[in-house]
Amino acid sequence: MDNTLAKVLQNNKKKILEIWMQNQLSDVSLRDDLISNEELRRQSEELLSGLAHAVANGSTENVHAPEYEQVTEILSDISITRARQGFSPRETGMYVLSLKKAISQVLEENYNTQPDVLYKSLLTLTNLIDSLSMVTFETYIKGREEVILRQTDEINEISTPVIRVWEGILALPIIGTLDSARTQTVMENLLQEIVNTGSSIAILDISGVPAVDSLVAQHLIKTVSATRLMGAECIISGIRAEIAQTIVHLGIDLSNIKTKATLASALHLAFSMRNVEVRNMNKNKGLNLSR
Repeated sequence: MDNTLAKVLQNNKKKILEIWMQNQLSDVSLRDDLISNEELRRQSEELLSGLAHAVANGSTENVHAPEYEQVTEILSDISITRARQGFSPRETGMYVLSLKKAISQVLEENYNTQPDVLYKSLLTLTNLIDSLSMVTFETYIKGREEVILRQTDEINEISTPVIRVWEGILALPIIGTLDSARTQTVMENLLQEIVNTGSSIAILDISGVPAVDSLVAQHLIKTVSATRLMGAECIISGIRAEIAQTIVHLGIDLSNIKTKATLASALHLAFSMRNVEVRNMNKNKGLNLSR
């Protein structure tokens, strides 16, 4: 335990809090659109009280000691919350670093005539706050990873919609790169919709896939195989000239899979497979679909 630092924290808690709050509120990067001044003060007061108690009862060299459990929990909650709210890493880090500035100011005011004591206390404070900053950043990164993973799942759901275009016919337009994780999402969504609707034909439209390599082709083949196991036939549309050349160059065999250049052609084929006739009765009145 650093007696000098512990004493300053215990006897000047209110003063340190006010300096700390003034520093935070005067910062041009303060995100008052994401957190209110009242909530900021509550968090700051809670963290400062926990820190004062930890320093008074434990060593400043190990912030993972039981005495600092409350402090690290408070910092973790603040970091995760800020990561989810949209605070930047700098804004989150400055929250803790600005506390060091406030405590340093009070230390200098109390021990400016004792340079040796002041130097030792400032060094202890720097090491302590730096360690707590690492805890803050590590937790913030975990929080951001959770946000990114959630957003990725939401984007995958949005970008892989299964559309029922006709009785017994489903269409799944794929936009963007098709990797292993996304293929799994595509298959799960498609197979579930086949079960829900009892459809017998599924169209995979890859017009929005920027490039098809051997890995993407293998993912498509897996999706087609899974669809067939569910008793449905699969049609791949959106085969552009460059994609066709790439598939031939890679030696990938899609001869047992129905493919079409456009979604319209795939729909026409699906209608014929379902014995649905498409006739243009009158250009002004549009298409007439009949069985």
